[in-house]
Amino acid sequence: MGDASLGWGKGRAGPARRLVPSVLLALAALPGLPALAAEPPPRDVPSPVAGQPTLDPERCDGRPVLMIVRGLLADRERLARYAEALRASGLYPALDGYYLNDPRRVDVFEGDPPANESILVVRFPCLAHARAFWYSREYQERIRPLRLDPPAGSFTVTVHPELPPPPYMAGRVQPPAYASTPGPEVAAAIPQVPR
Repeated sequence: MGDASLGWGKGRAGPARRLVPSVLLALAALPGLPALAAEPPPRDVPSPVAGQPTLDPERCDGRPVLMIVRGLLADRERLARYAEALRASGLYPALDGYYLNDPRRVDVFEGDPPANESILVVRFPCLAHARAFWYSREYQERIRPLRLDPPAGSFTVTVHPELPPPPYMAGRVQPPAYASTPGPEVAAAIPQVPR
């Protein structure tokens, strides 16, 4: 069927292919939406919005990030053991990380996702804490291997800066805020693997 993720037919440059760039340009011009950076950000320090300073990967700068875990699950029993080990580790509470969603989808608006697909979003107060979690000895040496050998699924893990609500949402939504910006001692207390 071609590129099912975009809903296009096999190799045809039909109306949908011509329409998408126009729609994206029109969406980019809407008031209240942030301007996208002209150049892609470096892989290690994302900065998706033009004019915003890059996120500090070494100290908590109080700018929340979202860790997106997307996967195709192959062995739910092993993944349950992995999830239990992750919960028992206390890494998320220690680094102020928490889940924003239930990985089970409630609806599909476009495409035909596999039944075993899982998407999980974890919020951290800053890039430094997301990195402290990912590169922690506890996670890399004791927890992550529970889903790797043999693979309990195929996963992609990316980190994205959280954007503030646009001006048109003023008074309609209160974004969750951390009470304070954690000091460097918080991430420093988590033993790390070499990067």
